[in-house]
Amino acid sequence: MPRNRVAIVLLATTMAAPAAPAAPALASASPAPLEWKLCKDVAGGWEPADDQRTECAMVTVPVDYAKPDGRKIDIAVSRRKATDPARRRGVVLLNPGGPGQSGIHEPRWLTDSKAAGIGADHDLIGFDPRGVDYSADVACPSLPGDDAEPPSSLPDKEKARFVFERDAKVNQRCVAGDPEFVRNLTTENVARDMDRIREALGEAKIGFYGVSWGTALGAAYRTGFDSRVDRMLLDSVMAPTLDVGAMDDAMIAAGEITAREFAGWIARYDAVYHFGRTQPAVLDALLKLRDVHGETVTNYLAGPRRDWANSAKALAALRDGTAPAAGPAAERGAGFGWDAKPNGANTFQQTAILCNASEGPRDFETIWQRRLDRIRAYPAVASPGFWDGRCAGWPLPVQPWNFAGGTSPLQLVGHVYEPVTPIGWALAMRERIGGALLTVEDDHHGSLSSLPCASKAVEFFSTGTAGDGSCAGAPIPPPSGR
Repeated sequence: MPRNRVAIVLLATTMAAPAAPAAPALASASPAPLEWKLCKDVAGGWEPADDQRTECAMVTVPVDYAKPDGRKIDIAVSRRKATDPARRRGVVLLNPGGPGQSGIHEPRWLTDSKAAGIGADHDLIGFDPRGVDYSADVACPSLPGDDAEPPSSLPDKEKARFVFERDAKVNQRCVAGDPEFVRNLTTENVARDMDRIREALGEAKIGFYGVSWGTALGAAYRTGFDSRVDRMLLDSVMAPTLDVGAMDDAMIAAGEITAREFAGWIARYDAVYHFGRTQPAVLDALLKLRDVHGETVTNYLAGPRRDWANSAKALAALRDGTAPAAGPAAERGAGFGWDAKPNGANTFQQTAILCNASEGPRDFETIWQRRLDRIRAYPAVASPGFWDGRCAGWPLPVQPWNFAGGTSPLQLVGHVYEPVTPIGWALAMRERIGGALLTVEDDHHGSLSSLPCASKAVEFFSTGTAGDGSCAGAPIPPPSGR
């Protein structure tokens, strides 16, 4: 999941899962050396801010690892070489989450963060997972009606049914366009693609730094390829099993706490924001504002602490009628490979990765009832959920996650107050796969690389020593003037 998304993310259940697929064997012959070229010279739409250090190449992988000699696709890979070659000790692959989020720019972004020291003694390796931006994708163009809104005259339940049935048609059409490719859009296959990248790099082992869904990707890689892990850091940790409805439940429960704490913070600064002098008064005013502006207000209510000043200012502007209009939504570019027009994410790839693994209910009536229960249980956020309708009409069989422990060095990072990947998920993942857990005293998703304690990540990749303990998050900024 994208690292800055506030909307609300992923789960913890205890359902049994079948055995994980066996890791594919290494090829008997070494793969051909990668043909590295400057990304700015080969990748359409490459960011002009790149300082010309980032190189790009393609790695060829099977669509279906059960048919290694069958159809092939290309995975786009990027590299920034270690800045201190004399101390180079290997590579670290990077993934920012999603699923469906591009990772090919991660080496440059990490270089610009407080965790940049990882790149002193490691080559930093980014990649676009299958189905995203420069890597191979399924062709599923939008058609008229894909975003149709239900008639305003319908009751709420029938509006929800309209959206469910609309999305089911889109899902089924996109799967039918290339069922082999979509069936193989799984977290485990992206992990297998990572191992092909390792082979192509000529490395016996790889490091890995994953955030959000990238932590599930890391768990999948370590489950299948533990002996090929040098050291692994997972920040804002997913739960070890997946049910998109339970994902909503956990995230909204955490968001409810955040919303009430945010209202209390605004009350302390009534001289600035004028929503009320007490937490109940502010919360009442914000809920009335939500009745007018809907999800826009809900997203602000569950925002991280370090955004509270800007969020309160934006909410006051909504109340006063001075908020700027939203800009146009980005559209997905056409084409695959280096000629793609990337926008950084692919919503259908996200749907496929989640729905191919989610073990939760998929019928409309059950999902509708869970939404009603959620709204009643968490009235401050009062969200019906973001994820549980995502798998409407999904026609493919479930392939559940089945992560297991290992012996390679593993550092988990959880955020104590975070509503996007609640801290309980990190505890559940540690119980399932092991590792040490560093807790960050903030509620900002995937924030480790932006904090002074990013030094712990640098030290971990240099020494391989994981640790428990905690570190401070960013302070809440002072109120913004209006």
